[in-house]
Amino acid sequence: MAEWHRIPIDEALTRLATSLAGLGRDEARRRLAECGPNELEEQVRRTPLAMLLGQFTDFMILVLIGAAVVAGAIGEPGDAAPIIIIVVLNAVIGFAQEYRAERAMAALREMSGNYAAVLRSGEHLSVPAREIVPGDLVLLEAGNVVPADVRLVEAVHLKTVEAALTGESLPVEKLSEPLPDPNVPLGDRRNMAYKGTVVAYGRGIGVAVATGMGTELGRIAAMLQQEAENKTPLQRRLAAFGKRLALAVLAICAVVFTLGLLRGEPLILMLLTSISLAVAAIPEALPAVVTITLALGARRMVRQNALIRRLPAVETLGSVSYVCSDKTGTLTLNRMTVEDVWPNGLDPGDGAACTSSPRSPVDLFTTALVLCNDAHEDSEGGLVGDPTETALLAYGRTCGVTRVEIEARHPRMAELPFDSERKCMTTFHRDGDTILAFTKGAVEVLAARSVAMRVSGREIPLDRREIERVTDEMAARGLRVLALAMRRWPRVPDRLESDGIESDLIFLGLAGMMDPPREEAAEAVAQCRNAGITPVMITGDHPLTARIIARRLAILEDDGDAVLTGQELAELSQEEFEAQVEQIRVYARVAPEQKLTIVKALQDRGHFVAMTGDGINDAPALKRADIGIAMGITGTDVSKEAAAMVLLDDNFASIVRAVREGRRIYANILKFITYSITSNIGTLVAITLAPFWGLPLPLLPIQILWLNLLCDSLPGLALAGEPAERDVMSRPPVDPKEGIFAGGRGYYAAGYGLVIGAAALAFQAAALRMGLPWQTMVFTFLVLNRMAVVLAVRSDRTSLLRIGIMSNRPLVGAIAITFCLQLAVVFVPTLNPLFHTEPLSAPALAATVVLAMGMVLLSEIQKGVLRWRQGSSR
Repeated sequence: MAEWHRIPIDEALTRLATSLAGLGRDEARRRLAECGPNELEEQVRRTPLAMLLGQFTDFMILVLIGAAVVAGAIGEPGDAAPIIIIVVLNAVIGFAQEYRAERAMAALREMSGNYAAVLRSGEHLSVPAREIVPGDLVLLEAGNVVPADVRLVEAVHLKTVEAALTGESLPVEKLSEPLPDPNVPLGDRRNMAYKGTVVAYGRGIGVAVATGMGTELGRIAAMLQQEAENKTPLQRRLAAFGKRLALAVLAICAVVFTLGLLRGEPLILMLLTSISLAVAAIPEALPAVVTITLALGARRMVRQNALIRRLPAVETLGSVSYVCSDKTGTLTLNRMTVEDVWPNGLDPGDGAACTSSPRSPVDLFTTALVLCNDAHEDSEGGLVGDPTETALLAYGRTCGVTRVEIEARHPRMAELPFDSERKCMTTFHRDGDTILAFTKGAVEVLAARSVAMRVSGREIPLDRREIERVTDEMAARGLRVLALAMRRWPRVPDRLESDGIESDLIFLGLAGMMDPPREEAAEAVAQCRNAGITPVMITGDHPLTARIIARRLAILEDDGDAVLTGQELAELSQEEFEAQVEQIRVYARVAPEQKLTIVKALQDRGHFVAMTGDGINDAPALKRADIGIAMGITGTDVSKEAAAMVLLDDNFASIVRAVREGRRIYANILKFITYSITSNIGTLVAITLAPFWGLPLPLLPIQILWLNLLCDSLPGLALAGEPAERDVMSRPPVDPKEGIFAGGRGYYAAGYGLVIGAAALAFQAAALRMGLPWQTMVFTFLVLNRMAVVLAVRSDRTSLLRIGIMSNRPLVGAIAITFCLQLAVVFVPTLNPLFHTEPLSAPALAATVVLAMGMVLLSEIQKGVLRWRQGSSR
């Protein structure tokens, strides 16, 4: 793409073979046929049917479908039905997420206006925006959506809102002169207006230099289409887990089937037992538990102002190690505020102080900034207008000076509007029999045009060095500094010309403004650090402003090389950048593709990245990030469609709350997996080793299926409501490379599974010798033992007594229901033939319950030993 911002207007017109009269109509039609319509192209979309069928290709889903077929084949359609329902439910959710993601491009296409005003053959025309071609002269007015990338030929008080494209929070003032620097960042190319941005003020004319996919918006569209969404850590782990589990189950079933035949068991019984064992070993409730856990977590997050658009994003939060956050509106208030004033009586840094004395210099200064102002209050008391001017009005209100009241006493009689060349504006107000003129503008301009300064109610000689010193001090603190001055007239001058009016001024003082950090953002940043998460600021704002905000929030703690501009980033190779990316804490003036570069570099270093953004320039990075977070208030539709989560309050602190919730949810999913696999291993061990101990098969196929269906449903789902452990935000992020059984979970499942299986066989042998209904006792033992396991896995270190049994009431209810249903299977006569059970005597039932609950005691002993070792190692 040519560097159009460097080229003089005449040269730009020559290169584009056009003139100030615009293209001829025939030439415009020819170029439209040659260049194509001015719209964003889309890749060939997957059909809805293809999206739906694609949901059934995951290996774990295939295993579950196989389990359903097996369950139906052995005559248990009641067990097959819930599996099929689970599979279909997951497919529908996955389809909805993918279909919704396709809408990001549709939202991007809608950023362009429908019609545009152009000049063709010297005639003003309104044409469809899609028919704009390179070389067209485009007319811009307030409220217009810029239809193409244009090199400005004329700019009259022209300002455009580019926040969605560049991240610049304030309207950008435009000009037409060439900018010689070839490395001017996108946000500083003030002689360019870009497709999809909005004209906020003034008017202008520009020659279209790029249309369609050749525009900056088109480049973002191309990046958005190229970026595929990453699978979440849990999705990857479950896929790997499902493959290993399937192989293990097939091997165990083959062993059980072979051993049974060698012992002389009936062929059909061993076939049904092996198939039932396969169904039991597969935790078919896992997808349902994961989905429901994520859905419940998503509902909780909405109450904390975090809207989850893709359920897997909930558990991704547990692995986030970097949060790349936009500055404006997320870390800051997105509201310009007067932070400091200097009305020739206060030292800078004293704060934006107000006094109540009606004749004090502060009062006159405040009157000036309220009257020399085009912002106003709406009917509800809100402030409407340029962000800088609304900030001045808000400051005036804190000092007791309101626009309505002060203007009633000093009505505006005339004005000299702001001009980018003069860098100031002047308004005239009646003050008794005289006229007060207030001038507001750049400090250097007003200081040069002033002849005196007002201090403590009297005029003294102007001290330009002092004004410069205070200005520099405010600017060093990241404040945007404006100056106020005045001049008294006997009447409104006949000729409103700057040279005669904006001279011989009395300097009143300075106002320093900035978009301040949110109060809660600093605490949220500290919580991130405590949780092992690195906060990074990525903004389109100036480096100085970014540095100041980052320091105030403790994102940035030293100078070093922790701040990098987009221009500096562009000069680094990918290898050079990745070598230092972990040290960078602030990025300023970055281009859209650079945000994507930052996310990729961090991911290449093994980090899981959360990326926040609100503009169309953020969409590719939001889509590429492990979890994209869009702004709900200021965010564009494009960013929301590309993101996995939307902040309803645009507040960084809400991200930290969401991370806490994500960690809780991820931990609960792992607790369910540990519970399910531990219990299944116990059942597998008992059935597999029974022949080696000379014992009959401890469970029949119907009992295996009942055990699996009963215990993996309600208790498993109740684990979703497990409260977060106290130190959840003091732990490091979950390592995305670790497997499901990392952190000792595999040893836990295997060890306790062996203990449970051995206990079941010993219990079976003892009951056989005593002539008791051993099969019903072992069946009931394994059911109740699973309730003990679900209590044990609530924490791997903290005692159940400290957690409190009633801290998870749904789990207590699920255990009670499961216990009652098992008692029904044992004691209800009509159910005995179906499940091959018989009633137990009180001593037999008591022995079964005590042995089953022994798992809780064993777990408490182990946790106590772990805590003792941890304490003694310190």
